[in-house]
Amino acid sequence: MTWRKSTYSTSQANCVEIRHLNGTVAVRDSKNPDGPVLVFPTIDWRRVVR
Repeated sequence: MTWRKSTYSTSQANCVEIRHLNGTVAVRDSKNPDGPVLVFPTIDWRRVVR
């Protein structure tokens, strides 16, 4: 799977990218793709997005 960024994002905005993994969602800063990654269980990520 590849990293995805919101279609609402612009090159000027502070955005996050997400990547779906086996039962988890990884989140990273789009301006620092080599930086730290947070990993959430899918159910918890759904709660955050809601």
